[in-house]
Amino acid sequence: MSAAPQVVAVSRDAEHRFSKPTTASIELLEGWGVEGDAHAGTTVQHRSRVARDPSQPNLRQVHLIHAELLDQLAASGHAVEPGQLGENITTRGIDLLGLPTGALLRIGEAAVVRVTGLRNPCQQIEGFDTGLLSELVGRRADGTIERKGGVMGVVVASGSVRPGDGIVIELPVGEAAPLLPV
Repeated sequence: MSAAPQVVAVSRDAEHRFSKPTTASIELLEGWGVEGDAHAGTTVQHRSRVARDPSQPNLRQVHLIHAELLDQLAASGHAVEPGQLGENITTRGIDLLGLPTGALLRIGEAAVVRVTGLRNPCQQIEGFDTGLLSELVGRRADGTIERKGGVMGVVVASGSVRPGDGIVIELPVGEAAPLLPV
């Protein structure tokens, strides 16, 4: 990706809804997530995961999607705007899906997000736009599942994030662990 990594849009919603409205800025809080977002917290907030075990650590405090995915979806006939897939931060210029587990994203002046894994797109996506799920989950040539719905992370340093903020990627030391669904 050739463009300098940056934030395209930021979104949050205090309610558990599929899409999140975009806003001028969001505040990331260390160990908590996006201030005022329904998925913020130290323990899991995703409703299906809470039903299984509400004491699980929240590895899904922040959801990031690359704008290049939205471009690809538009080319396939799916008009999807930032925030409509439930992400908090829409990026451009980063191969989010190619990052290893533990990569740090330094966003804006102070915020830092540690990437924990892949978003596992669910059936709710079909309710948003028929046929969209098959665009976000597919099979590679070797038969393995490919998930394209962005990445999840936890906040390791607080800070404000707004469209236009730069993003610096810091890869973990040692052998890179591939992203798995969280």
